[in-house]
Amino acid sequence: MTPETSYFATRLATDEADLLAAQRLRYRVFVEELGGDGALVDHRNRLERDEFDPVVDHLVLVDDRRSRDALDHVVGVYRLFPGDRAETFGRFYCDSEYDLTSLRTSGRSLLELGRSCVDPAYRGGSGMFLMWNTLAEYVLARGIDILFGVASFHGTDVQTLAQPLSWLHHHHLAPESIRPRARPDGYHRMDLIAPEELDRRAAMAGMPALIKAYLRLGGVVGEGAWLDHAFNTTDVFLMVDTKAMSQKHLKFYETRQGQ
Repeated sequence: MTPETSYFATRLATDEADLLAAQRLRYRVFVEELGGDGALVDHRNRLERDEFDPVVDHLVLVDDRRSRDALDHVVGVYRLFPGDRAETFGRFYCDSEYDLTSLRTSGRSLLELGRSCVDPAYRGGSGMFLMWNTLAEYVLARGIDILFGVASFHGTDVQTLAQPLSWLHHHHLAPESIRPRARPDGYHRMDLIAPEELDRRAAMAGMPALIKAYLRLGGVVGEGAWLDHAFNTTDVFLMVDTKAMSQKHLKFYETRQGQ
């Protein structure tokens, strides 16, 4: 390991301290930084939580120099929800925003990704790279075919997001046979600008880093954005075929390490 990463560890949350620290990090990012909220958010203890937390796997990035007692040691988190477990539970998180019928009937092995966030002090470094490596091992061990989840733009003023949303719609729309569609209660069309009027530089400048990362791995998007007013975000549905990821992930990792 390089000196920069020697104090990092990535693992599935192993105990209550890991889970609480992950929820504390999510609170700092999704509630304090981005202005979100939710029915099960614990403001008194500063924990962002919901009904899925007990049944998913929590992939955490740990800084061993930080205090476990203070629930400060988790500096990155990814929530992983295998399709067979979601079937037993009754639904995916994305079901509340998108119609997933086409994915469920595709016969492919599914993994939902969610609640991805990194402590502000660790963004732009090697932490996310390490988490993606561990995620790749998780996917390979379970024979996952398709990764999917919602990725978010901050705010719900869609017109300010017209360039990136339109770019995604015109250049990265999923094949119709497996394309989820945003549910009517939060649906907003993404084709806000005609293809010939798009500005690629402006679109990329307005694109969150996580979405750009998925695109580098061959990611495609669903039909329509979904406005999440509780979390103050505009969500898009993203999915990656792991076969496409296996062909592109090496270049992606090399790019991340060079940043």
